[in-house]
Amino acid sequence: MTTVPQVTLNNGVRIPQLGFGVFQIPDDETAAAVGTALEAGYRSIDTAAVYGNEQGVGRALASSGIPREELFVTTKLWNDDQGYDETLRAFDTSLEKLGLDHVDLYLVHWPLPARDRYLDTWRAMEKIHADGRARAVGVSNFQPAHLTRLLENTGVVPAVNQIELHPRLQQRELRAFHTEHGITTEAWSPLAQGALLRDPAVTAIAQAHGRTPAQVILRWHLQIGNVVIPKSVTPERIRQNIDVFDFSLSDEDVAAITPLDDGTRTGPDPDTLN
Repeated sequence: MTTVPQVTLNNGVRIPQLGFGVFQIPDDETAAAVGTALEAGYRSIDTAAVYGNEQGVGRALASSGIPREELFVTTKLWNDDQGYDETLRAFDTSLEKLGLDHVDLYLVHWPLPARDRYLDTWRAMEKIHADGRARAVGVSNFQPAHLTRLLENTGVVPAVNQIELHPRLQQRELRAFHTEHGITTEAWSPLAQGALLRDPAVTAIAQAHGRTPAQVILRWHLQIGNVVIPKSVTPERIRQNIDVFDFSLSDEDVAAITPLDDGTRTGPDPDTLN
């Protein structure tokens, strides 16, 4: 079983640098997938209200026998629940579905700038954190302008910004903003939904190291400092994706991946999604 290094967030809470994502896994398949991940050594599980599988995650955690303090559980507030009171109600619902009395990280899923509710939403997140029901709070898909507005108008700096990030969308400007303000970068869609697994530069590096293309890309994320949450329902791939801590990419390998950045998104643009 692999032991995953941890990253210290800006409030002192520690998060495993590599976790398991459950996006698009049906609830009735989630418990089995999470169970496989836990057996392989994952201790960080990332879900969201909109995924519809918080209950499946909860079932897997409850049956794992792993002490709660060894687990790191993240869930996210969905767009329809933004607003102060709505956020508090939605959080209660997520906790109930997960079967937990607290989560380790609670995220605002999207900024939705045209709705302009994320400041009130964030104030509710601050209360959830102050009450000890989320050990850390953060955001997802926030751009520098959204983050700047939060920092100027609220009291708690987000611990994490979970964003689409992979070699085709390397997010240098946003990562630099995170570093400047003590926000941890967490990558969703780290493999660009599989689009990078046949890229010649990636496959050449994989062949040289005797690794899979996915392992090469995940190793790239780790070496540039990202927290990363790959998702799979295939047991072999779940185990392969965490087996990335006994090799390193060379400077030349990283340099070969850098030119792949062409700004391609697999998901929505945070500036226009409302």
